[in-house]
Amino acid sequence: MTNTIERKPLLLAFLTGLCGNASLAALTSAHVNFSIFPIIAFVFAISALWQSYVEGPMAGDTPRCALAMFFIGALGYSSFLRAEFPDIGHNLIQIFLCLGLAFYVAVKMGFGQPNQSQKATEAEPQS
Repeated sequence: MTNTIERKPLLLAFLTGLCGNASLAALTSAHVNFSIFPIIAFVFAISALWQSYVEGPMAGDTPRCALAMFFIGALGYSSFLRAEFPDIGHNLIQIFLCLGLAFYVAVKMGFGQPNQSQKATEAEPQS
C-alpha cells in the first residue's frame, strides 16, 4: 500500500475547520469575546487551501482525509469551547466523532504500520 496522502492540504483543512468554527463562535456566541483574528486566520486558511487545490489534483485518499481533518478542526474547537463553558452543553458525542475521524485519518496515512525499512531489516537473515 503506497502512501499518497499529502500532508499540506490536511493541515490547511484542519486550520480551516478550526478557524471557521472560531469565527462563527466569535460572531454568534455570547460566551466568546469578539476578536477579528479568527476571521483573518479563516480567510488566510481558505486562501492557502484554495491555492493548494489549484496547484494540482489531490491524489489518493487526500480529499477524504482533508474533509475528515476539516471536521476534526471544527468539532475539536466546539468541544474545547463546551469544555470551557459547560453551560453550553455536553461534548461527549463531538469528542467521540473527533477520535473516530482522527483514527480514520491515521489508518489512511499508515500510522501504526511498520516502515518498509523496518520490514527489510527484519527479513534479512541474522548470521
